[in-house]
Amino acid sequence: MREADRGRTRRHALLGLILAAAGAIATGLALGTVAIPPDRLLGLLFAPDRSTESIILWELRLPRVLAAFAVGGALALAGALVQVLLRNPLGDPYVLGVSGGASTAVLGALLFGLPAALHPAAAFAGAIGSTALVFALGRRGGALAVDRLLLTGVVVAAGWAAVVSFVLSLSPPAQLPGMLFFLMGDLADATTPWPPALALAAGLAVALPFARDLNLLALGDLRASALGVATAPLHGLVYFLSALLTAVAVSTAGGVGFVGLVAPHLARLAGGSDHRWVLPGAALLGGTLLTLADTAARIAIAPRQLPVGVLTALLGVPAFLLLLHGRR
Repeated sequence: MREADRGRTRRHALLGLILAAAGAIATGLALGTVAIPPDRLLGLLFAPDRSTESIILWELRLPRVLAAFAVGGALALAGALVQVLLRNPLGDPYVLGVSGGASTAVLGALLFGLPAALHPAAAFAGAIGSTALVFALGRRGGALAVDRLLLTGVVVAAGWAAVVSFVLSLSPPAQLPGMLFFLMGDLADATTPWPPALALAAGLAVALPFARDLNLLALGDLRASALGVATAPLHGLVYFLSALLTAVAVSTAGGVGFVGLVAPHLARLAGGSDHRWVLPGAALLGGTLLTLADTAARIAIAPRQLPVGVLTALLGVPAFLLLLHGRR
């Protein structure tokens, strides 16, 4: 396919993803225990009043839907970056223990009764600490070894899982339901979308200028270095960005799996492997997928709500198996 044809295909795919994202957000705003008709929804968005529907829309549903979209986009962007770093299609923040460190830190904050305002800081500290540990142990002879990094991440993630089990065993019974919902992924307490939205915007703004370098890094460190890429600083940037995005996502929604794994693959299927396309495409896909999953979690057994992480896992496993089958 010629470059002009590829560019046209990506523009069409990007437009389709933007429309899909808008449709997912509109669906999330309209559906719930109290359904809001489309004409009424549009009117309330531009002219809110003091009706019950307006209060539900502006104080409950809109912050949650936007937070779901931002968290999904952040996880997908982090997954795309980790897959480049590892040159492995199974790479995502959970594999490298970044999410485990963030989750463990937030559980510790919950156990000791720290205020919710400190949870993002705890998640970021846990993610950065886990990142530093894996990054330090994943080096061989001063250079980053991808196979060693992956194995180290898997072992560290298993260690964090053991620590999580230990924390749960020490927790008072009254705190266990909230902790379990957090570990399964839950957006019920997402009162503001700004932290994940700002993290997603910052991540895209920092990563997109390095899209060409990421394309070369995906070919291997030696080839990237021979073509003028400073691989060591790029490794650090990719790892730091993925840790930041994961920390903000975990502090907002808990442990939401498979979005960061599946969305980058879907983006590559839709428009190719050029990271000038993959990064924004994965972010849009991840946001759309998590928004739809959270909407389904809210209405599946209404008025009760399911943890959104349960749905993303139930949908992500067959979706990823289908992707593997299609690629084969």
